[in-house]
Amino acid sequence: MTNQLDLFEHSRDVMLRNDVLAALEQRNAATGREALRRLAAEYPADALVPTLEVLIRVLEYPVHEHITNHMVLRDTCEAWCSLSVPAARRAFGDAAGMAWCIPLWRAVAQAASQLPFHREMPEWHAAPLWMRAAEWTAARESIKSIESWRRIPITLAWMAETVYRLQGLEPAWPLLAELSWLSPRKFGALMQALGDSSLLALRRVFDANFDGEGTIDDLAWFPAWALSEKPGLAAFLRGSEPSTRTLPEQGMRIMLELLSLEREGRQHDLVERRKTLRGLHAGLFGAYIRTR
Repeated sequence: MTNQLDLFEHSRDVMLRNDVLAALEQRNAATGREALRRLAAEYPADALVPTLEVLIRVLEYPVHEHITNHMVLRDTCEAWCSLSVPAARRAFGDAAGMAWCIPLWRAVAQAASQLPFHREMPEWHAAPLWMRAAEWTAARESIKSIESWRRIPITLAWMAETVYRLQGLEPAWPLLAELSWLSPRKFGALMQALGDSSLLALRRVFDANFDGEGTIDDLAWFPAWALSEKPGLAAFLRGSEPSTRTLPEQGMRIMLELLSLEREGRQHDLVERRKTLRGLHAGLFGAYIRTR
């Protein structure tokens, strides 16, 4: 009998804790608050009580009003990042916790949907919030509303990721190329964030073989170099729009011309364009000629 009572005592806190978690999963603030009150009353020292309190309060005070101030959006998001997200991950585990937060990000994105893009506070905009909520179509439309989004590295990176999530790597190649020319560092970071196995494999070959300066800026040459390894990418990279006309961009345009000239058998023109490529960048020329 004593053992049975001990078992009941040890399982009582688990049962009460699970009642709160079940209410949170159902996003029922009232039921969750009552379940948390019972848990705290019987087990005030329970280590999960403060965590559950954070999550209950998030449900009790949802975001409804439109956010029209960048500072308010920043404060709201930072409060969630510092409290709610870690709390959800602790309560439900990493993956389930992040999934639990998705409706929160969706609500804030909706509330901030009329907030204009601020170049000095770019991250405080609806677009990255839609992305956090995995609402990729809404993210795409939000980015499109930003003037000159294709000329701003962070917004171009957002769009490249959004297109990748919606359609895959091939349609994203033009945007990735343009990003590499505008900001090799952001391009490199995005490659890691996407986690695409084929893209990362190509990056490893590039890092091992490309004869550049040995810095992150070498990634600006990645799209042009990639054509030497995978000529089939030409069909997608031709869709890139004119950017800042840097040397890496010129290199990719020349590579595209060379592939067309090879296909058409125009030997005289081919020789001349190869000379141009060699004068532009010896490392890119070397990568191209090694595959011929």
